[in-house]
Amino acid sequence: MPINNNPTFRQRRLARTLKELRAAAGLTHADAAKVLGSAESKVGRIENAQSGIRLPDLRALMDAYNVTDPTERNAIEKLSREAKQKGWWSRYLSVVDPAYAAYAAVEWDASELYNVETNLVPGLLQTPEYTEALIRLQAPDAGKERVEAQINVRRERKSILTRDSPLQLWVIVAENVLYHQVGSRDVMKAQLEALIADSRKQNIELQILPREDPMNACLFGPFVIMSFPTSAETDVVYTESPTSTLYYEEAADVETYTTLFRRLNMAAANVSKSRALITDALKEMEQGR
Repeated sequence: MPINNNPTFRQRRLARTLKELRAAAGLTHADAAKVLGSAESKVGRIENAQSGIRLPDLRALMDAYNVTDPTERNAIEKLSREAKQKGWWSRYLSVVDPAYAAYAAVEWDASELYNVETNLVPGLLQTPEYTEALIRLQAPDAGKERVEAQINVRRERKSILTRDSPLQLWVIVAENVLYHQVGSRDVMKAQLEALIADSRKQNIELQILPREDPMNACLFGPFVIMSFPTSAETDVVYTESPTSTLYYEEAADVETYTTLFRRLNMAAANVSKSRALITDALKEMEQGR
């Protein structure tokens, strides 16, 4: 197979999964190469996402790595098949940032998502009107085509919450977000009402971190932890800034963010009290008219 110098995130996930399975089985590159009847360099290319892997070879490696659970094997095979496939997000590559489209692809594969937001309503819970107002604030020079594309991408992303196997979403939002007026009062009112409605859905747990809680000092910025259906896959952390996006895949880095999420989860108001805080923000907005 030709060397792939620009692997997709799915290809990197498959490569990382195979590498971790081999290590867990206590096997070396040389051992895996014997299973495939190939040179060690082939195993190295597969584990570095520089080369794909044929289905017979994948099944042979899973046998050698003691992957016996049918569900897990099917999930790994599915990941391998879809590694090079393009999803719905590919339709927007000409009008949205490639990094954003790449994130949508990773998010779509996730089964669980843990999101901390410090300044904005989480993307998966935004109303179209809030999204439009946000884009016009962040990119005032954006043309109509770009604005509409961003709204459409956000709408398609949200379908992950209602698909046959919906994403399980845990969200922690800083209370200040409820008072950041994005767009008109009507836009914010509708957005806060939508948050209350979303918080009642079975696959969404929405918590608000009160403004007075000391844990606000630990909010260095928004982040997302994504878990995937295959038990062999490790979680991935996503962070962003105005100029870059970054994925953390090493276990130590993921654990740092996971520990922070747990602390924030304990500090934040429970779901019912969080709804009350959102309701308070709504009442204050209405009184300010």
